[in-house]
Amino acid sequence: MFDRSIKIAPSILSADFADFGREIQAIETQGCDWVHVDVMDGHFVPNLTFGPPLVKAIRKHVTTFMDVHLMIAPVDPFIEAFAEAGADLISAHVEAGPHIHRTLQAIRAQGVKSGVVLNPGTPAEAIADVLDMVDLVLVMTVNPGFGGQKFIQSGVEKTRKIRQMIGDRPIHIQIDGGITPETAPLVVEAGADCLVAGSAVFKGGSVENPSVYGENIRAIRSAAEAARQAA
Repeated sequence: MFDRSIKIAPSILSADFADFGREIQAIETQGCDWVHVDVMDGHFVPNLTFGPPLVKAIRKHVTTFMDVHLMIAPVDPFIEAFAEAGADLISAHVEAGPHIHRTLQAIRAQGVKSGVVLNPGTPAEAIADVLDMVDLVLVMTVNPGFGGQKFIQSGVEKTRKIRQMIGDRPIHIQIDGGITPETAPLVVEAGADCLVAGSAVFKGGSVENPSVYGENIRAIRSAAEAARQAA
């Protein structure tokens, strides 16, 4: 069932890589809505993370919703593997190849939800002709590749424009990059409903001290919901 309630999706890129299972259990117990998995190839973005075997390994620990963000190029040859690994949603970048329509077709053919991603330098108009093929639009508010970067302000107006483009379609707007209790209200007021946060969720906590994760998640959610109510 589609809804526009605020969803917090911690990025496990900021978790303890040696303890993913317990880290996922901790953030879910502490109130996250989705688990966001950032896949980077060292080519499309200047970092290297993990592939389908890792996604398959952590799948059994995810009880909420596993959102896999592919920052790889070419992307099409790997869609089937990530779907088989257990992704609930796979999102791909407009910039990762010449045929985003074909890429989205390939994702949907695997029976998983599809997302399209825009880098900070890519205009909202780039996705106008594929909106009927997606379940989610991801607006990057940092340049992809590393966690902990500063929020790029131009993403707010891009989000507002995309929300207008979507109209009454059942499409989530996700924001990834520099999300904190201070920046979350800006994008939620503009129309976002799903917030990816890495360091802002995991900072100060651990699997031995998971209540800090909960405090961080609640702080982001509270700021976001207050902005929505005020809008």
